Amino acid sequence: MFSLSPLGKRRLQAFKANRRGWWSLWLFLGLLLLCLCAELLANDRPLLVSYEGQWYMPILHTYKEADFGGELPFEPDYTSQYVRQLIASKHGWMLFPPIPFGPESVNWDLTAPSPSPPSAQNWLGTDDQARDVLARALYGARVSILFALLLTLISTVIGIFAGAIQGYYGGVVDLVGQRLQEIWAGLPVLYLLIILSGFVVPSFWWLLGIMALFSWLGLVDVVRAEFLRGRNLEYVKAARALGLTDGALMRRHILPNAMTSTLTYLPFIVTGAISTLTALDFLGFGMPAGTASLGELVGEAKQNLQAPWLGLTAFCVLALILSLLVFIGEACRDAFDPRS
Repeated sequence: MFSLSPLGKRRLQAFKANRRGWWSLWLFLGLLLLCLCAELLANDRPLLVSYEGQWYMPILHTYKEADFGGELPFEPDYTSQYVRQLIASKHGWMLFPPIPFGPESVNWDLTAPSPSPPSAQNWLGTDDQARDVLARALYGARVSILFALLLTLISTVIGIFAGAIQGYYGGVVDLVGQRLQEIWAGLPVLYLLIILSGFVVPSFWWLLGIMALFSWLGLVDVVRAEFLRGRNLEYVKAARALGLTDGALMRRHILPNAMTSTLTYLPFIVTGAISTLTALDFLGFGMPAGTASLGELVGEAKQNLQAPWLGLTAFCVLALILSLLVFIGEACRDAFDPRS
């Protein structure tokens, strides 16, 4: 059974003592869970359909209109009055999510020109293409959070490895590594993205790969400093004298101490990744056009100043996510502070 060490328990208690960071962690996990279940909350497909005594789940499977008494061999538009009447004629019914719109769904029944203001049908209004703002904000937040978490994971692995090698061996290895790092950090990331976007259609994984090439640089200095300090500690020298290999020394004795400062840095990497993706989407060099993203929502708000609900929605979602991550990072910093 997993159990924390006395030091780990003290750090956990210190993290809980920071009420703002503790509740921010739970709120962020709740928001992440909502985003991961976006299809169950916002979808133009019903969750469940009852037709002629049989059960259908369009959210998981694709059915044809002919399966519900229609004529076309294609997937039906479940929100249309025709399909509703087909199912109701056999005493059937449909159970829709709370938000009966997907990220690409167009509301053809608007009573006002798009972008339309918030209403009982569209709780946060629609954008300039008559798409539900709340649904697109939910899906866009999921893309941003998952992108940031994956980027942070990749950056952490590369940054810890590079910093550990430089800090542990020092000398020529550290000198050459620092110079290469300075050259790599001097490359203009935004210009590279603009140039490459002319040859490759941007996508989630393409952006993740490009950003991962540069985002690890911020962690190297932190890990390198910890390894430079840790390699000269007495118990590390004793373990080396006993014949322990370099890999075992770094993994068992120095890395756990280096992870203390690394963990406190991670929430801020996630924050920077979300901000970067939002900025790229806003400039038009991020996700493919039409993809639900927070940056695209900011761009639509800029182009439709007469629709303030677009800007307010983008601002509130970004402010909430970034604030929660900053509060979590502050709580981690206090919990792992050696002075406490």
